[in-house]
Amino acid sequence: MGNWYYLMSQLPSVSVTSERTPLPVTEEYFMELCSRFLDSKSLKVLKELSLEPPKDKKKTGSAFLDSWYENERMLRFALAKIRSIKLKKDVEFPMLSISPDIVQTARTACGMESPLAAEQFLNEARMQMLDRFAPFDQFSTDAVYVYALKLKLAQRMKSFTEEAGAASYRTIYDQILGESK
Repeated sequence: MGNWYYLMSQLPSVSVTSERTPLPVTEEYFMELCSRFLDSKSLKVLKELSLEPPKDKKKTGSAFLDSWYENERMLRFALAKIRSIKLKKDVEFPMLSISPDIVQTARTACGMESPLAAEQFLNEARMQMLDRFAPFDQFSTDAVYVYALKLKLAQRMKSFTEEAGAASYRTIYDQILGESK
């Protein structure tokens, strides 16, 4: 516990309440700091962390991460299914038992007019999910993983800017016009 205490006590809290507020630490700084305190197995898992879970279940060695990935996987399947129904596309999905909370979150996001508002809503839902699954012991390896995922979510949300959205829109629009000519 000693190593985790010194690691976690050095980290400021991560919040995504405002897209304009800079993050308290960079992912590079966080990883460098973790490399000084974590064992090689935990560091390897940390380096492989992703906001996008593998499509197929794969054990990580962490009950917290397994729960996070399973719920994130279910959310993504629910979003894909609802979107395919809205677009009247016949897509084959695996038979999964998805919790009503996740289905409702996906429905709410898909019902929003603004894609940005939907992403912000989903980001907040993911932060709440992380808080719900977070370990009680704030000085554990799982607490480090929670922090890393929150940092990744915050960085992802900060990447959604009006300028980046407009540039992406223009690129896609130009590609469509280029293909139709």
